[in-house]
Amino acid sequence: MTSLLPSASEPAAPAAAPRRRTVVLAAAATAALAPIAAQALAGSTAHAAEAAPAFLHGVASGDPLPDGILLWTRVTVTPDAVPGSGLGPDTEVTWEVAEDKGFSRTVATGRTTATAAADHTVKADVRGLRPATAYFYRFTAGGTVSATGRTRTTPEYGATTPGVRFGVVSCANWEAGYFSAYRHLAARTDLDAVLHLGDYIYEYATGGYPEPKYVVRQHEPKHEITSLSDYRTRHGKYKTDADLQALHGVHPVIAIWDDHEFANDAWSGGAENHTPGAEGDWADRVAAAKQAYFEWMPVRPSVAGTTYRRLRFGNLADLHLLDLRSFRSQQVKVGSGKVDDPERTITGRAQLDWLKAGLASSDATWKLVGTSVMISPVAFGALPAHIMAPLAELLGLPGGGLAINVDQWDGYTDDRKELLGHLTQKNIKNTVFLTGDIHMAWANDVPVTAATYPFSQSAATEFVVTSVTSDNLDEMLHVAPQTLSLVAGTAIKAANRHVKWVDMDSHGYGVLDVTAERSQMDYYILSDKTKPDASTSWTRSYRTLNGTQKVERVNQPVR
Repeated sequence: MTSLLPSASEPAAPAAAPRRRTVVLAAAATAALAPIAAQALAGSTAHAAEAAPAFLHGVASGDPLPDGILLWTRVTVTPDAVPGSGLGPDTEVTWEVAEDKGFSRTVATGRTTATAAADHTVKADVRGLRPATAYFYRFTAGGTVSATGRTRTTPEYGATTPGVRFGVVSCANWEAGYFSAYRHLAARTDLDAVLHLGDYIYEYATGGYPEPKYVVRQHEPKHEITSLSDYRTRHGKYKTDADLQALHGVHPVIAIWDDHEFANDAWSGGAENHTPGAEGDWADRVAAAKQAYFEWMPVRPSVAGTTYRRLRFGNLADLHLLDLRSFRSQQVKVGSGKVDDPERTITGRAQLDWLKAGLASSDATWKLVGTSVMISPVAFGALPAHIMAPLAELLGLPGGGLAINVDQWDGYTDDRKELLGHLTQKNIKNTVFLTGDIHMAWANDVPVTAATYPFSQSAATEFVVTSVTSDNLDEMLHVAPQTLSLVAGTAIKAANRHVKWVDMDSHGYGVLDVTAERSQMDYYILSDKTKPDASTSWTRSYRTLNGTQKVERVNQPVR
């Protein structure tokens, strides 16, 4: 099984012994990350003084395998060869992978070329590595050496794996604040990878979201991005952030996209934030956005140039990653019964069949599903199913009550019904959906029939992480935290009894710890997203035990 599709030869090398899991103190983490920042600064200084090639956007790794890892960097080959410019000559780049930071035990080397056609980004898909092993890597161009990155391969396929731990993030709007969440995840030495669930960048013009008076720092370019040059420039701006560079420099990142990598509320034929004619052809815009994404992200393109693919972590967990923008039908209006139309889809037929087949054939203890939008139903006015169904048909209403966000799976109920039915009919246990998008933190059971929960069976569980910076309820309404969220949260839980917890006010990240006995999400919040030195603190933990398909609160994070 490869990271993309379930068929590949397994590496022959035995899995390494599990390393000790610890969380470093903040001071130790700062010291550990200092060399990365210092090397980047040195490269920048040399670039300014001598116009030598420079690595101004850091280094990154992603999509780990038992025998390999995808490495990434971007070379500024001349001072004018800025992202999106199309300027600068082709330049040879060498890469090295070693077992030690001093590169005295180099295990792989290679050469590639940074070209203007790829915006001078380069990738190296390195194979022949040992499973469950930490490695160091770096790049060299024209005598300039990049910062040294650290990465890790996954356990051997089928190997007994005592645990795996992920950082989990989504929704990082440059203009809304600083990426302190990334810094705090970079400071941890106990993560196998970081899962980014979408909205890595935002497409808006400066002051478009949030309003100009609430902008913390400005985008580049300042206009809304629509062209290939625009998307490249925006990605390049993001990767100048020191906290983002630190995250990429120490952990492999496993990423999927959501709508803002393209435009708000994107679907297969357009987007809410796209005006045909005035902003060009949608197909051209999507092609540009996807090209820039695969150039600038440490992600292997999967089926038909999308981000749906599969990674495996020993015998413990399969991670199924979805693309819920490329194939979906257009969103319908809130309150429309068309959300139940079986002709409408959020996944597309091929992807849904791929997911169902992967879940059914998996022999891993846990089936993790990275979904950019929430699958748990959230609706009001739901009656018992035997009453609601005929009433909804008569009145043209959704059969599960009035959904409040039709951009989620609530807007595509037939796909959800088919998927959850598959889980129950095939008796597939331990499916955990990992979700971003809505700038709130949630812990949910995923009921087969929400209207009759808790009498209805729960087919899976879901952990939703809040945003890194993107505005949530109190900020969108410009009111003090908890002014409305306590009332709104209480109402949501009363009408949707499968929702065990929701936090509408905080920003931060999650840490998912998976063992054979349970999957536990620890939720961390930031003190102030508008402060570059924001601190972090644990707020809640929820877990699902092996075989239960229900979430329960835990009184402390995993140590």
